[in-house]
Amino acid sequence: MQDALKQVGYDVHELTENELLNADLSKYDAIVTGVRAWNVNTSLTAAQPKLMEYVKNGGNLVVQYNNLFGFVTKQIGPYPFKVVNKRVTDEDAKITILDKDNAVLNYPNTITHDDFTGWVQERGLYYVADIDSNYKTVFQMNDPGEPANNGALIVGNYGSGRFIYTSLAFFRQLPAGVPGAYRLFVNLLSKPKN
Repeated sequence: MQDALKQVGYDVHELTENELLNADLSKYDAIVTGVRAWNVNTSLTAAQPKLMEYVKNGGNLVVQYNNLFGFVTKQIGPYPFKVVNKRVTDEDAKITILDKDNAVLNYPNTITHDDFTGWVQERGLYYVADIDSNYKTVFQMNDPGEPANNGALIVGNYGSGRFIYTSLAFFRQLPAGVPGAYRLFVNLLSKPKN
């Protein structure tokens, strides 16, 4: 993931545990937690309140998917949601845009259905459910014969910042060079300036 972001021009810094717990996080435009980080990185237990403070004060936190087999903290985001064993394995599954005006679909790139062309292996995994009403659900999708699911990407404003949880399989799409996945991920990292 880091290499993919560096290739498009991002200055990527991997936070150490000490930095996560003690440094001034406000200097970062966005913070991204890796796949399954909240399942295994015990330093996130102590860092969760600080990350929520970062968001509240204007930060942009993007959390990539975690599985449902144990978390290092009771709540990942500012508002509750539940990770469930739901996925969309058909990489060509139809996408319904639920919140076309959401900033993650419009800044800096305008995201359309075309951006989901050419995805590889799957759309996403370990979607979320029981989503607090403070979050906006952005997409709905499902495998053939399965019920529609809107837990692939949720966005919540908290204070003057933004919290994003995504179950989309960016860890597969970015290394595969899928243009639409890059465009969408750039939007997740790019909180519009007020």
